Amino acid sequence: MKLGIIGTGWIVKDFLPELTNMEGLEIVSIMGSPQGFEKAQVLSEQYKIPNAAHDLDELCASGIDTVYVAVPNNLHFMYCRKALEKGMNVIVEKPMTDNAGEAENLAVLARKKKLFLFEAITTAYMTGYQKIREWIPLIGEVKLVQSRFCQYSSRYDNFKKGIIAPAFDPKKSGGALMDLNLYNIHYVMGIFGKPESISYYPNMERNIDTSGVLMMLYPGFTAVCTAAKDCDGDCGGVIQGTKGFIVSEQKPNVVGKVTLQLRDGTTKVCEEPYEDRRMIPEFTQFIRVVKEKDYDFCYSRLQSSLEVNEVLNRARIQAGIRFK
Repeated sequence: MKLGIIGTGWIVKDFLPELTNMEGLEIVSIMGSPQGFEKAQVLSEQYKIPNAAHDLDELCASGIDTVYVAVPNNLHFMYCRKALEKGMNVIVEKPMTDNAGEAENLAVLARKKKLFLFEAITTAYMTGYQKIREWIPLIGEVKLVQSRFCQYSSRYDNFKKGIIAPAFDPKKSGGALMDLNLYNIHYVMGIFGKPESISYYPNMERNIDTSGVLMMLYPGFTAVCTAAKDCDGDCGGVIQGTKGFIVSEQKPNVVGKVTLQLRDGTTKVCEEPYEDRRMIPEFTQFIRVVKEKDYDFCYSRLQSSLEVNEVLNRARIQAGIRFK
């Protein structure tokens, strides 16, 4: 895979040290915002990326086959569509787009052009999460599910002062639901699929949800997804059934150590080897899928992303959160 990166924010700086050393992956070019070319140059020099691009045309002409879109949420659709139209495979940071209609638009285009389109959600690829899926039948009839991701944002203090970063900007599709709770939703829906109904209860400040609880109803049980950017709290997941329960100890984007405890006394533990390098498992799969042209895997993951995006839409509409 020959990768071009759009974005110079913290997520890019977080994953570059790992991705620059991955087998089968060559980072060829990096592009910043129209005002951020100097940041792209700095990262290019720091990580020995051959090209710092001024714009998307230059990025796509640098010999890449895949674009990684890591810009504010409201820009995802524009860059993804342009990259797909240029014949590039696309990996896009979560959420895939602002709304379900845009996500479906991209999915149709990717399938039509026989290109790969991935939403970058680390949850699905973690070792612990795969073990949870394997253990689910052992706990009997599922009765309660919880997933929690509460993390005081480094930008929240400024937000309180009226200095609004994209993560708290309603015009840029910020907020707790579109950021941290998205991982909770993927955590639940990746195992149990689409819920029968949902209810979202946000805490609103300056027209944005700084924290909130999403309830998803399934036949026979309820899943509760709690996320906060305005306070810290316990993170992790619990899936409770009639024969036992499963606990994951870390945030749902990492999952972490997973423990199965059955009522008959059986206990099983799965440690997470990539707890501090959470992007390695997903990029290992991305590289494999593109190399082997495994469209079935890609489009199956894509369908999951579309279903999650639909839930996000429904939750925002129900809570009166405005979006385009």
